[in-house]
Amino acid sequence: MEISVIRSARKTMSLEITAAGNVVVRCPRRMPQREIARFVEEKRPWLERHLEKLARQPRLPVLTPEELRALAKQAARDLPERTAYFARLLDVTYGRITIRSQRTRWGSCSAAGNLNFNCLLMLTPGEIRDYVVVHELCHRKELNHSARFWNLVEEVLPDYRTRRQWLKDHGGSLIARLPEKEERS
Repeated sequence: MEISVIRSARKTMSLEITAAGNVVVRCPRRMPQREIARFVEEKRPWLERHLEKLARQPRLPVLTPEELRALAKQAARDLPERTAYFARLLDVTYGRITIRSQRTRWGSCSAAGNLNFNCLLMLTPGEIRDYVVVHELCHRKELNHSARFWNLVEEVLPDYRTRRQWLKDHGGSLIARLPEKEERS
């Protein structure tokens, strides 16, 4: 297993498996190599489990720039409507909505209330898009993943765990459809 190490000003270590199956460790600049090796070894069962799961996922064709633009256009029509609907249910406001093609997130909510959504959500069933929208809107009340946050999500979507699991099970194969960075538009 080949491992890339990315050092930065961060304070903690994290582990990522890219859609292509590469392992990336992100760590503080001065983290000793032996600590990185210990961290990876400690996480080896998780790594092996997820690499096996990734190997079993179907490899779908990479999206063309035209297909990505079409998905973004479709998302720009669909997601604001869903967001407005669920914002009324949750009694929250939000700022601007931005559509992106991202490898690491389905959505995000800034402290200012701006929402970002991944255009690849348009490749998911409607109930999965609703889950991501509700998840991000709940951050307008709880900007964390505390028990209170998950209780808010559950009030709106009692089956959110099933929807969240769908993303975990199928999201990687959708993210893998993104072209490499230099090809993206």
